[in-house]
Amino acid sequence: MTLEGNCQTTAMGILPHTDLERALKLALSVDIPFWPQLPRLNFFEDMYAQISEHFPGLIIDIESREIYFSLDKFYVDMEELLQYWEDENFFRLSPQYSAVFHRFLEEELSAYKYIRGQAIGPISYGLKILDEKKSSMIYHEEVRQIIFDFVAKKLQAQYGEMKEKHPGAFVWVDEPGLEMIFMAFTGYTSERAKEDYHYFLNQFPGPKGVHLCGNPDWSFLLGMELDVLSIDAFAWGHIFSRYQEEIKQFLQRGGIVSWGITPTLTEEYEKENIKSMISRMDEIWNHMGEYGVSRQQILQQAWFAPARCCLVNQDKEDTVEKSFHLLQKVAEHFKDEL
Repeated sequence: MTLEGNCQTTAMGILPHTDLERALKLALSVDIPFWPQLPRLNFFEDMYAQISEHFPGLIIDIESREIYFSLDKFYVDMEELLQYWEDENFFRLSPQYSAVFHRFLEEELSAYKYIRGQAIGPISYGLKILDEKKSSMIYHEEVRQIIFDFVAKKLQAQYGEMKEKHPGAFVWVDEPGLEMIFMAFTGYTSERAKEDYHYFLNQFPGPKGVHLCGNPDWSFLLGMELDVLSIDAFAWGHIFSRYQEEIKQFLQRGGIVSWGITPTLTEEYEKENIKSMISRMDEIWNHMGEYGVSRQQILQQAWFAPARCCLVNQDKEDTVEKSFHLLQKVAEHFKDEL
């Protein structure tokens, strides 16, 4: 399946809602709907907890909302994992770990061209979960390979289940921790990560997408065989646009950039409007145009999204919902250029 850009709207997976139906209504309001992750609903809906179902060596503490890793437990649990390794059903999201996913699949989705799922990416997952010595589990050589294989299995199962519902289904991974591998203090280097990620993407089902809100070395992802790269353009678009040659090559390969442009943090949202959002995108794209990146190609291979997820607003979901509404206006403006 070849994805089309054309300034369609979508969003990252996480929403601040505690009302499942209200969250679902918002997720269905964009051109490319997604099943939302709702960590405030319960801890199982958190993206780190969701993917942890059946991962060996983990202890999930629901009360403290924490996940711990034990290497000793890892070796014990591996026996069960290997027993079910070829059983796709074993890797499916159970209703306990995502009631929202199963509710989403009950919707009538045939009117949409695409539908999207997501999971936490292997690098962020491996760096986030710590062992008894407060060391990331990805630092354990024998565990690292399982992380990448396991996340791939989870994506394959989710993709398969969504494809049963809709022929235009695809998934992407969320990699909020990816920028850490370019910092000096990490024990997991970008060189090692590049090898691991190429291996991981070879197992990635359907169109391959990565979303992140941070500011990594963008050449790392632009050089990967990705179909979609979703970024926080509101915060980092001015830096991303400096990678003109890498962006050119990414677009020439048919890649889509999902431009996260409308802010979701209340203090930022209240300073913006439709004109300022359009102006911000024009500034980024005009800079790219000075280096030979075609505006028409950008538009044809663009999606729009809110800038990032936000769980800290005092008004809970209200600002986030306003951001989604502003997003539609921004996208409609640029669709008129096509």
